[in-house]
Amino acid sequence: MSLSYSIVVPTVGRPELRTLLASLRAASAAGPRPFDVVVVDDRELPAEGRNPPLDIGPDPVAGVRVLRTGGRGPAAARNAGWRSVRTEWVAFLDDDVVVPERWALALEQDLAAAGPDVAGAQGQVVVPLPAHRPPTDLERNTAGLESAVWATADMAYRRTALAAVHGFDERFPRAYREDADLALRLHEAGWDLELGVRSVEHPVRPAGDLASVRAQAGNADDALMRALHGRGWRALAGAGRSRLPWHVATVTAAVAWLWAGSLRLKRARSRNGHAHNQGATAALAGSVWAGLTAAFAVQRLVPGPRPGDADFGPELRRMVLTSVLIPFAAVAHRARGMWRWDLGRQVPAWPLPVRAVLFDRDGTLVRDVPYNGDPAAVEPLPGARRVLDGLRDDGFRVGVVSNQSAIGRRLLTSAQVDAVDERVRRLLGPFDTWQRCPHSPEDECRCRKPEPDLVLRAAAELGLLPAECAVVGDIGSDVGAAITAGARSVLVPTEVTRREELFAAPAVARTLDEVVTLL
Repeated sequence: MSLSYSIVVPTVGRPELRTLLASLRAASAAGPRPFDVVVVDDRELPAEGRNPPLDIGPDPVAGVRVLRTGGRGPAAARNAGWRSVRTEWVAFLDDDVVVPERWALALEQDLAAAGPDVAGAQGQVVVPLPAHRPPTDLERNTAGLESAVWATADMAYRRTALAAVHGFDERFPRAYREDADLALRLHEAGWDLELGVRSVEHPVRPAGDLASVRAQAGNADDALMRALHGRGWRALAGAGRSRLPWHVATVTAAVAWLWAGSLRLKRARSRNGHAHNQGATAALAGSVWAGLTAAFAVQRLVPGPRPGDADFGPELRRMVLTSVLIPFAAVAHRARGMWRWDLGRQVPAWPLPVRAVLFDRDGTLVRDVPYNGDPAAVEPLPGARRVLDGLRDDGFRVGVVSNQSAIGRRLLTSAQVDAVDERVRRLLGPFDTWQRCPHSPEDECRCRKPEPDLVLRAAAELGLLPAECAVVGDIGSDVGAAITAGARSVLVPTEVTRREELFAAPAVARTLDEVVTLL
């Protein structure tokens, strides 16, 4: 078969990325080459100054392209990646895996076997564990990827299937449950998922002593899964049984112990006769908490390093400390998730409806006069006021996201551009947000389109998620800013729109009036 595929790798700048890209180079030399390799830099954008460079190594796979998404999580990063390519298949890889030399050949075999109803083919994940001793808790947790279903450590999806369900739900902010949610929505839409023959190696990544405590943030995502897919979501997603009921019991016992103990102390100070009963209650609750905590720690210690192993002492310290903290972290995160998602309210399905439309200024709302500093030269494009008023009447918020490099190039002053912007407002009506980048391309700023920051700032000012916004513009940088920010986009081409930009745009409208039908 002639394999048309791209590779998308979300990253937060881990050093392992260099190893992955080097291994992909060897794999693509031995098998079919990817059309595109998109590395999505999801590190948080700097508050000011230039974007920090991403270390992709001295000899990565050919054709690497870097997008920046501003630290919005792996779901948003993967969406930006697949929406920026046009191949039939998109292979997602984690930035800390290593592909074997024959990976591309095996991928070709997996995708050739995929029938028209198959949305995705999962690669097998191999986690190397130490041979000289039993694995630690961290190593066992990482090894769980070997039996995980739909894990995006190595998952190839058909692009049409991703488009049909609008990709990953960006309300999942961590690398947790976003893959299972996507798989469930694909199944509900009538697609199949298969396990392929290819494999990747996923080494155990070093982590701090409190890594397992931080991982409890995923309990908030479990609340979102329940709100979206019902009480039986764990069985549907193959997630296994939850330990949360035991954590709730542990926390309840601890709270009862502290409450009864404080009450006993208070009554003892007042010489109340009920102090003895409160003391018995406190002792019982304290015993239950200690017993549950000890049982949890032992359960985690027994499969791990043995006394005498060099790693036993540090592992014992970690397990005791984290076994005390994990129940409280798990319950707190679950309560936070329930407060946000699961208290009887209706959680809207993905994708979220568009609530705001953000327009490029020059060439989209007004005639493009290069480096215009004269308010008298502002001329609205045909239909612009009518379309904007219609959107306002329908309850949409409207805004402007505009590159104005004439300021950075010192061709215009900020005051001159302010005067032109004010003239646009007078002619086209009020806007709910107005975001402007004053930098030149040489500044390598975080806000010049196609960077995402103008769109992210507009969404934040409106109190919306980026996914609730749409960006309308006339060139590829407008579309690129929407894609990397997680917003929808509509291209309204003009004489300056390049053919490749037209081809790459997810949605194209011939006129501003037609934009409304595509939102």
